Amino acid sequence: MTSPSPSPTVAGMPRSQPTRIRIPKIGVDAPTVPLGLDKNQQVAVPPLNQPGTTAWYKLGPSPGEIGTAVVVGHVDSRAKGRAVFYRLGTLKPGDTIEVPREDGKKARFVVDGVTRYPKKKLPLDLVYGHTDKAQLRVITCGGGYDKAAKAYKDNIVVFATLVP
Repeated sequence: MTSPSPSPTVAGMPRSQPTRIRIPKIGVDAPTVPLGLDKNQQVAVPPLNQPGTTAWYKLGPSPGEIGTAVVVGHVDSRAKGRAVFYRLGTLKPGDTIEVPREDGKKARFVVDGVTRYPKKKLPLDLVYGHTDKAQLRVITCGGGYDKAAKAYKDNIVVFATLVP
């Protein structure tokens, strides 16, 4: 995994709902739906029966807006195997992410770093906290699978910054 490194500051875009996320390096071109918090007050993820769909955390900035926009998706599913972000952890600094938006514009990001964190030690301020740049976090599960808890032990977090 790589640590986030600073990227040049670019003026943010106005708020607009994302419609898709495209990550050419890993073959992702997936729909994005707006979600808020789940019943446990955690960032909601797409339903397990939609492993090819991603979710934008609609209570935060939209991709391209100043601040930290968050998009989440599954790494796999019991029913369908590999899911949308199965290869997310293979991204490297310099890889690109594109987020088409309802306003017809595309927010383009460059990956600054990719880090795996234990879920119980996820640095919330670093991952979700406000920034003065238009940034994107793309998050999925990773690490070992805990059969008793029926959950992965870690999160893979991609840190990316808006580019012109």
